Amino acid sequence: MRFAPEDRAFLAALLTSLPRDVLRQLRLLVRPNTVLRWHRDLMKRRHARICQPKRPGRPPTVRSIRALILRLVRENPSWGDRRIHGELTTLGIKVAPSTVWEILKQAGLDQAPERASTTWADFLRSPADALLACDFIETVTLSGQRQYVLAVMEHATRRVRVLGTTAHPSSNWVTQAIKNLVMDLDDAGCRARFLLRDRDGKFPALMDEVLAEADITTVLTGIRMPRMNSIMERWVQSCRHELLDCCLVWNERHLRHALREYERFYNQYRAHQALNQAAPLRPVPDSITDPERIINLNIRRRDRLGGLLHEYSHAA
Repeated sequence: MRFAPEDRAFLAALLTSLPRDVLRQLRLLVRPNTVLRWHRDLMKRRHARICQPKRPGRPPTVRSIRALILRLVRENPSWGDRRIHGELTTLGIKVAPSTVWEILKQAGLDQAPERASTTWADFLRSPADALLACDFIETVTLSGQRQYVLAVMEHATRRVRVLGTTAHPSSNWVTQAIKNLVMDLDDAGCRARFLLRDRDGKFPALMDEVLAEADITTVLTGIRMPRMNSIMERWVQSCRHELLDCCLVWNERHLRHALREYERFYNQYRAHQALNQAAPLRPVPDSITDPERIINLNIRRRDRLGGLLHEYSHAA
């Protein structure tokens, strides 16, 4: 005769309360050691249920936040988990970067490659308050005309100034652009002491003289050493990745308009990891503490350049 697990548990539980005549009959069916083993197994299972630990880790993420993260990835395929975390911070939504990474992983979405800072980048952060960096960007219009864009960045605030674009970067054009830059820095109260640039032949010697008159020393990078100007090179990469490689430039006028819109987007809205997810001209907003507001998120999107750039904000 074979006993089912339920029968064994029942007999083991009643072992101490069974009458003697029933115990005599039970010995004919099973041995005492067998009943004791059933009783031990029953106690083990009971102890396991009582001591079962609670669910470890953080509480589950609110469904609306998870949906918003997946929406940001869907509408911005090039954004990684850190970029999405910065966007959530600008909206006042407090979520850990690891939570964003876990949500993307569970959704089966590939992660953007992590970009580690270089030794030169760490070095350049120390005198950032007094350091400027400039560089040329080359692009081609639909007509095949090559355009040269001159831009300058402040290391401390990460603010970018697009000084202009031209098909013929002559010495007079570059010098006049630098003069305008010096006046803009003076009006903004920026006390820069150094300007970092490469050894491109488009930079004339007269440019260094104009900067010297404004007490700004020109610092040249080493030959084939882009890491010495890594912060400016990173902006050039962002400009190409987010703007120039994603649209067709009709002519010089169209290029100026696109760069003007991207400059506003970069300085007034885009989150920066180096600034703790703030923008150069916008601080990080306070985190949302009202649970009801988090559950009922209503995020609106504003498009720039026909939907090429996206800005998100809470609905009024």
